[in-house]
Amino acid sequence: MNLAWISVGALAAAIALSCFSPINVGVLSIALAWIIGVYLGGMTVKQVAAGFPVDLFLTLAGVTLLFAQAQVNGTLEKISLHAVRLCRGNAALLPLMFFLLAAALASMGPGNIATAALLAPAAMAAAGRTRIPSFLMAIMVGNGANSGSLSPIAPTGIIVNGLMERIGLRDFELTNWWNNFAAHAAVALLGYLLFGGLSLFRRHSVDSIADTEAPPLDKRQWITLATIAGLVIGALFFRINIGMAAFAGAAALALLRASDDGEAIRKMPWSTLLMVSGVTVLIGILEKTEGVELFAGLIARISTRESATAVVAFVTGLVSVYSSTSGVVLPAFLPTIPALIQKLGGGDALALASSMNVGGHLVDVSPLSTIGALCIAGVTSYEESRLLFYKLLIWGLSMSIVGALFSYVFFR
Repeated sequence: MNLAWISVGALAAAIALSCFSPINVGVLSIALAWIIGVYLGGMTVKQVAAGFPVDLFLTLAGVTLLFAQAQVNGTLEKISLHAVRLCRGNAALLPLMFFLLAAALASMGPGNIATAALLAPAAMAAAGRTRIPSFLMAIMVGNGANSGSLSPIAPTGIIVNGLMERIGLRDFELTNWWNNFAAHAAVALLGYLLFGGLSLFRRHSVDSIADTEAPPLDKRQWITLATIAGLVIGALFFRINIGMAAFAGAAALALLRASDDGEAIRKMPWSTLLMVSGVTVLIGILEKTEGVELFAGLIARISTRESATAVVAFVTGLVSVYSSTSGVVLPAFLPTIPALIQKLGGGDALALASSMNVGGHLVDVSPLSTIGALCIAGVTSYEESRLLFYKLLIWGLSMSIVGALFSYVFFR
């Protein structure tokens, strides 16, 4: 039991440091796993290293490499420009367009962070030109990016599906994506109605939107789109291995000189890959020392079978305001579900997993998250950016409550 408490304490310390320190929590987690496993638990280094998620790492590396190539050769940027032109100068449609565009791009594979990095600067600049409230635009583009984060071929979706498979929840990829999309679409629509979206319909056409240049795709970009389409079709209909298929697609783009693979490799989110893998190694130590059961017991003390979905959504959301949802929070919480159900005397594993997924992601427009910070960075006025910071902070914290209510209603 003492070793279980030590392993849980190590995980709690890693999560806390990820909230308030720039240290990569994956590096810290591997170090803690080695110390606890070898010197306190009597394990071999090989046993500790067995917790490293090789399949997950390869899948994430392949997918992020392919979409880094699509970003390097300008494919994703041109897609966004063509989509914006569809608004035809209507300011009221622009926030909605950015939500749909962000959702579509994130679902195609780049994921929420890469999509927000691509679209947030353009979205916030467009909001400034057209006098659309920056808070409204941040809500729309941020929730749009997050709504596609659990796509089966997006990095976070791959992480979540892999973690769920480890606890026996298989073949729920589209369910996970839909639940997350529905929650974000609902709060984005609410934000649109409450914070100025309806008033935009009373405006005249905005020429600066209609005049946005959208150059045609070149040969390299058409090849890239065809490669991505092949990956999506293969993953959804033929159950091919996403990671290996993505590596094959990336190799094809490099051989056809459709993208600079060297630059794409440099743009890959290596820190995120290390963070996710490192935390998973530490979770492996918790499983071996019965720390997962202890962690689940702590959550069970403040839950009942009826309130469990709301409680886990609230807790994951509150921690996710300050910490990485995909890299730290979900890898820490999802493995506790079987033990939590046992402690509660029953429960729906998929409902609990959905609550954690939705609760953890709804808060991710907070300015303490990468997506919220990207939106703030797109605002040029210091006073406006400071005000936007406070608005998004309140929004992000309130989403932990909204996520709990959503999960209580829909995932019981």
